[in-house]
Amino acid sequence: MNFMNVARPKSTQNSRGQSLVETALMMPLLVLLVLNVVNLAYFFLVTTNLTAAARSAALSSIEGSYSPYALEEAPSGTSSSTITTTPGTVAYTAYQDLTGAVWNPTNSLNSIQVCTQVNTNSTTNSGVNGTGTSQVANCLACTSSGCSAANGYAGSPAPSADPEAPSFVLNQVDITYCFQTLIPGAIFNVPLQASAICNTGSVCGAGSCQFTRRARMRSMGP
Repeated sequence: MNFMNVARPKSTQNSRGQSLVETALMMPLLVLLVLNVVNLAYFFLVTTNLTAAARSAALSSIEGSYSPYALEEAPSGTSSSTITTTPGTVAYTAYQDLTGAVWNPTNSLNSIQVCTQVNTNSTTNSGVNGTGTSQVANCLACTSSGCSAANGYAGSPAPSADPEAPSFVLNQVDITYCFQTLIPGAIFNVPLQASAICNTGSVCGAGSCQFTRRARMRSMGP
């Protein structure tokens, strides 16, 4: 009785385990791509929330007597450590918008600058700097520990004059926020590392990104 040995084609033998090898080679690249997308998506989510917070705070600063709640413009903030729990201030409005939307908005590196004519300089007894077409609002820098005069009320960054100054004054809100990615590591943040806002020279330190968002709205002059 004769038996025939049926040999498998050579191509079939060579392809054994090929899919496993391809998967092993591609998996790191796929994971790297997915994690970069996750961090980039979170980046845009934070940007959206910061932009909305600055706009809401600027709107709060000009409402004043136009709001049924208040008869005058809201103060920028207080000098006490209860700024995050004291309603009625512009800084409080901004912090409330950021709370729950971004991670740790009350970090000491984060700040909110509010420029409005409500900020009265005790030396000049005025809520504005300059005269005529160069007139700008006084600025306070607010952190979780309270508010104080920003650069001698001149602001940093300094506010701009309204195109129709002194009849109108621009109220300006600047929010500075130190952004931490969800997944740390330069290899998982390739697009962000190429951004100008993510560098070791910022106040946020290495591995962080510094966001600055600004909103301006005009109000009647003094």
